[in-house]
Amino acid sequence: MVISSGIRLARATALGVTGLVALPVDDETTGRSRSWAALVLEVGTRQKNQPAPPSAVFEALTQPHRDPSRAWLALLHDEHQPEVVEVDGPHLVVWSSLWEGRPDARVRFDLPHGARGQGTDLRWTLLVEEPAPEPPLLGHLCERLNELINASLRYSFGQ
Repeated sequence: MVISSGIRLARATALGVTGLVALPVDDETTGRSRSWAALVLEVGTRQKNQPAPPSAVFEALTQPHRDPSRAWLALLHDEHQPEVVEVDGPHLVVWSSLWEGRPDARVRFDLPHGARGQGTDLRWTLLVEEPAPEPPLLGHLCERLNELINASLRYSFGQ
């Protein structure tokens, strides 16, 4: 999976921690492979059904301020607007970091159809480079994602 220009993720285990390794991708302009790799950790994830279909959730995640009557992305003082760094519509969106203190963080959204044929079984996954955040910060980051996605976004669709 390519998460941004020049980076491909692969699962790996290092020191007993399963995470994702960012592997270099051949540079499209020179054809040469980049020579670095960093361990990207999957530090949090949650799945919950959203009432809207994947195409509507995809649109809300890629254009969060498109419909002012359904505003849902209310950021705190230590957060900033994420950029969309990868899409595979309507089933995958990857955001850049929301947090000034963890600019390396990425949020991956998988958007499969709901298991019961209704809505979207949205899964967010928080990815960070080593070192992983300390437990209090990690708790805050995951709680914020859960609040934004499984409360604010969900309520914007009427549930």
